[in-house]
Amino acid sequence: MASSPTWFEEGVEHIWLPYTQMKTATPPLPVKSTDGVRITLADGRELIDGISSWWAAAHGYNHPHIMDAMKAQLEAMPHCMFGGLVHEPALRLSKRLANLLPGDLNRAFIAESGSVSVEVAMKMAAQYFINKGEKRSKFVHFRGTYHGDTLGTMAVCDPEEGMHGLFKGMLADNLLTDLPRSPEEAERFAAFLKVNAPDVAAVITEPLVQGAGGMVFHPAETLQWIRQACDAAGVLMIVDEIFTGFYRTGTMFAIDQAGIVPDMVTLSKALSGGVTPLSVCVARDAIFDAFYDDDPMKALMHGPTYMAHALGCAAANASLDLFEQEDYAAKVEAIQHQLMAELAPCGFMANVKSVRVKGAIGVVQLEDASGLEQLKPLFVEKGVWIRPFRDIVYLTPPLVIEPDDLGVLTSAIREVLSGT
Repeated sequence: MASSPTWFEEGVEHIWLPYTQMKTATPPLPVKSTDGVRITLADGRELIDGISSWWAAAHGYNHPHIMDAMKAQLEAMPHCMFGGLVHEPALRLSKRLANLLPGDLNRAFIAESGSVSVEVAMKMAAQYFINKGEKRSKFVHFRGTYHGDTLGTMAVCDPEEGMHGLFKGMLADNLLTDLPRSPEEAERFAAFLKVNAPDVAAVITEPLVQGAGGMVFHPAETLQWIRQACDAAGVLMIVDEIFTGFYRTGTMFAIDQAGIVPDMVTLSKALSGGVTPLSVCVARDAIFDAFYDDDPMKALMHGPTYMAHALGCAAANASLDLFEQEDYAAKVEAIQHQLMAELAPCGFMANVKSVRVKGAIGVVQLEDASGLEQLKPLFVEKGVWIRPFRDIVYLTPPLVIEPDDLGVLTSAIREVLSGT
């Protein structure tokens, strides 16, 4: 590799990277620019992005419609505090999301990162019961789930997964159980929830796919069983669509495949097209009504500095334009068929445990993940950006990827895993 640019050499000594042991990690790759589905490195090499910038760049990079919307908003008003003031991009986005989401999910609280939107949902759920005269301090969550890296969200992640195990003793004590994947398991979950209901504010789950938990899939019926159990026990249901929302699993939202209406849903990542930080927690009318009161102490006391960031809301509105103007369901269906066909041969390889595909998510799970770190530079040599983790090599490509580029990604996986 050619010598690194000065900005890299001078700055890398002062940066702290995510999920990285800085002492032993391979140095990160300096990026010069992005365009479409490609990342251009500082040395001129191009990589086809198989991860969509942590699953967010659904429309690819630098989409002109989003860029133009942000330029116009930048000239008019990049940001304005959302306390006592509102602006058109945020209100228009809120109405559009309410129209897209099922049922009476009508009230949007717009924040920045996905973790914050989950924190907001949990805070809403807890205060919902406080405002009704009850104190419920616990949340039910599931093995294999991930909802963020802030303290509240870590407390509803799987405590045994590697990222948060160190913090066990200082996190809130919530109720961990297994996802119901059969009618019998659904009955056991419903009984478990009913027994614990007096202490439980909400059940929180990822729909259809547990993303950071290893891209583990579950049927739509699982969501239906959880919804039924919550209704029977008088417990709220939070669905985290930060990864799955906006066609990643084949429909606009994963909950559409189950036909359920959660009490709160969290969105981020593809919401803004992966261009700018933005997240939202959308609540049902009944949740909002519990806060709508003459008593000022019943208001939701939460307000990030960059709440309803105008520039981010402009990007999100432009992202929604693209989802409305083009047939993304058809794009994802084509990606799904190609992933199925081209990753299937991996299933016959010695170290492969399973191959699975859901929408625009393709997963090759390994029997032995001890050499996973050594695979990363091999993918770069093949001209692709694929970032394995846990025991999986996976693809979550931009939803606009062309078949030829997707073929390069799947070929790289087959070649690297077979050692060719």
